[in-house]
Formats: sequence, C-alpha cells, structure tokens
Amino acid sequence: MSTARNIKGDRGLTVRMFTTGLLLVLLYGAVVGILIAVGISYVVVLVIAAALLFCQYWFSDKIALFGMGGHIVTPQQAPELHGVIDRLCALADMDKPRVAIAPGPMMNAFATGRNSKNSVLCVTEPMLKRLEPAELEGVLAHELSHVAHKDVQVMTYASLLAIVAGLLVRFAFYSELFGGGGRRDSNNQNAFPVILAIMVVSAVVYAISFLLIRVLSRYRELAADRSGALLTGQPSALASALQKVSGDMSRIPTEDLRAAAPLNALAFAPALNLRDPRASLAKLFSTHPTLERRLEELEKIQAQLGQVSPGPRAL
Repeated sequence: MSTARNIKGDRGLTVRMFTTGLLLVLLYGAVVGILIAVGISYVVVLVIAAALLFCQYWFSDKIALFGMGGHIVTPQQAPELHGVIDRLCALADMDKPRVAIAPGPMMNAFATGRNSKNSVLCVTEPMLKRLEPAELEGVLAHELSHVAHKDVQVMTYASLLAIVAGLLVRFAFYSELFGGGGRRDSNNQNAFPVILAIMVVSAVVYAISFLLIRVLSRYRELAADRSGALLTGQPSALASALQKVSGDMSRIPTEDLRAAAPLNALAFAPALNLRDPRASLAKLFSTHPTLERRLEELEKIQAQLGQVSPGPRAL
C-alpha cells in the first residue's frame, strides 16, 4: 500500500497497519461501551469522542508542528531543502508535502498529516547545518517513505484512540467524583466500585494501546529505512545520518530530550541518550528499533545493491 509509484508497498507493514488499526478500533469501542455501561451518558461520550476525532483528523499536522515549534517555509525561504525534496518526489512519483523547519537544539525530522496531499515534512535547523547533502537526502527519503506507505495516517489514528480513551476515562472519573446537586450523596455511595472499574479499564486500554503502537512503530521505521535507501540508492548515507543523529542526542540536555519525547513516534530518531546507562528501560519500550538493528538492515540492503560496506560501524 503506497501512494508513490516508485516506492514499493511493504506487505508486512500493510498487514501490521490493518491489524493494529482493527484492534485499536475494537478496543476503543469497548471503552466507549464500558463507560456507557457504568452510567456515563452515551451522548456525552460520543460527542467528546467525535470532537476529538475531528480535531485530530484535521489538525494533526498543525499540532505536531506546534509541538516542535516548526513553521512552513516556501521555496524562496529554503531553496536547497525544497530542491532536494522536489528531486525525491519526482524520483518517487509522489505528491510533494508541505515543507517546514523547526529550531534546535537537536537534529531530527518527522512527517505527519491526514493523507498524501495534506502532509508536512519538518526538518530541524541543526540537521540542515550538520548533515552532508547525501545524508540529508537519505533522511528526507526516509520521511517521504512514511507518507507513501500511509503509516503516518495510521499512527495518527492509533495514537488518537489511546488519547481519546484516556480522556474519556479521566472525564468519567471526575464526573463520578464531583457529582452535582442532590444526587451527590448517592453518587458518593456508589463511587468506589465505579472508579475502581474505570481505573482497571484505563490500565488495560493504555497497556494494549502502548504495545500495539510500538510494535507498529518499530516495523514502520525499518520499512521506511529500506524504502528510503532504495529510493536514493545510498544506504550508507542513511546509515551515516542515523549514527550522527543518534550520537548527537548524547550532548542534548535531559530536559530538552524530555520536551521532545512526545513526538518520538513521528521522529526520524527518538529523543533518547543511548549512552546513558539509565536509558536501558526506555530503549526497551522505544518507538524505534535499536540503532544496531537499523544499521544491520541497511547493511543488508547495501549488499543487495552490490555496494561495498564502508567497514566497521562506530556506535
């Protein structure tokens, strides 16, 4: 499933996207049903869910840009960046996304949007300054692959379902805790079992959503690495960019990494200091495969293309 003629679809990714989406929709429906069953008005539940779905569908790209502090740039403002993206889109035979640039401090990039014609590709200023042209081209090809594979859309919807479920559970908790009028006494008498049930549902929903999204996210990164490397024909350049970006994270202050963490699922590389011994647990639940795994896969592509490996990797 791809919107670019020269970027092949990944069957494994397609199956995972369909399965993840189906399971999350069923999970979301179960949450709504349970909340209605415990006494929350179905009208209130459905109105809130519909409003959040609408906002996320139409404004997901704006929300992501706001989170990164990014802004749309024209070809006149960033001619070199637009030039690279123009060439890659022509090579892939796909629609060109809007182009944005975000301030530092870290090197990174992401793509988001509700469809191929309403997508945005954002690159941080440090990435533009520190990567070699071939490395930047590899990163941009990787992000365009996400748009072509449509996994950007699925990740947007998948993340939304988890957010909606959490907000509905929170709303149910406060509505029961602060019941109004003369019903407050009777509400308080029945509050504990209702709140307990809601907390259990919340934990289950979060755990399942968390695992499903990460399984999909890790595979989609490998799929985008492969498609991006094949599009440019330079897997070694993408591998070099991965090592530079991941190594750059080690010099970023912890507070800046935490601030960028909410967008990890969309980013080229997670905001995570791989050299920090305390990061082991974070790597276990990361939205991305390990750097070692990504480099190994790129080496395989390099061998398939008949290119000589540049030698041992410096991790």
